[in-house]
Amino acid sequence: MTSLLQNVWHLRRVAEASTKPCHICYKPTTSVLITPDQKDHFYVCPGHLKDRGFCTPIVDEAEAAAKKKKEELDREIELIKAQYAEKLKKRKKSKDSKKKEKSTEKDRGKGKEDSKDDEDDDEAKAEKEKDDKVSDHSDTT
Repeated sequence: MTSLLQNVWHLRRVAEASTKPCHICYKPTTSVLITPDQKDHFYVCPGHLKDRGFCTPIVDEAEAAAKKKKEELDREIELIKAQYAEKLKKRKKSKDSKKKEKSTEKDRGKGKEDSKDDEDDDEAKAEKEKDDKVSDHSDTT
């Protein structure tokens, strides 16, 4: 009794040394269509694979949706990182201007506060904000 041949094929690539002629146009090719049980195969050019009348790929919609969601999350994370870096630059500029103010005040003999404590507090706050944003986006996945 003969078994029915499924019309499902997997694309495999072979080494350049193993090229054989395409079954349709006889040009050398490294693309091979093979059945899942590996009982049948034929060589085919990449140009024929692009032909809609020849074959169509099987698309796993769940996998495609998951990939799209991951790309969107990656873009959002990059955006948040950029915003955070911009925020840090603004804080650094404001700290620099505050340092200049304090140094002018010290020269005048008015203010003698420890700027190290303020910098440590600001850095800790910035780090906490970054961790909160990343954890908020991680929770949505």
